[in-house]
Amino acid sequence: MNALLESPRWTSPGEYLETEETGDIRHEYLDGDLYAMADTTADHNRIAGDIFAALHSHLRGKTCEPFINDMKARIAVPAGEWFYYPDVMVNCDPAGQQKMFCDTPSVIFEVLSPSTRRIDLYEKLLAYQSIAALHTYVIVVQDRREVSVFRRSFGWVKETLPAEGTLGIPELDFSLPLDAIYARVSF
Repeated sequence: MNALLESPRWTSPGEYLETEETGDIRHEYLDGDLYAMADTTADHNRIAGDIFAALHSHLRGKTCEPFINDMKARIAVPAGEWFYYPDVMVNCDPAGQQKMFCDTPSVIFEVLSPSTRRIDLYEKLLAYQSIAALHTYVIVVQDRREVSVFRRSFGWVKETLPAEGTLGIPELDFSLPLDAIYARVSF
């Protein structure tokens, strides 16, 4: 997410969704403020695309459905309402799936870049943890082999995977070697 505020006035969630449906620039929404999305790199897209492809193939014909890039996650808490664009997201609750956003993601992946590091590791981590349906938040670093998994247990537990390890998401009966995540990336 870009730190540049796009709209100097408060925007309602309805106005935001209408703007996102018709606009050329994607924005994340933080309780009335709009932030233009930062551009991504080819490696970012390769990583997110390969994760999505593996999930899409694995979940075909099942209740859970993966989304990539253009589907928003909605976070509604007493303090406000936020919309983020996760790089990859899995929703297992059809009732929580709306046309332009998901209220009930089970798994969220963010591909980390230097410009989004602070936001993905702190701001989004805290926001995503407030989603009751979310059980796994995965951070994939794009410029080195590093994957961190935050899992809901009794609280949230962080696990950093070994460079030659495998990402496992037991709730989806899904596993993906880091070799597959980074197959098309050269360091």
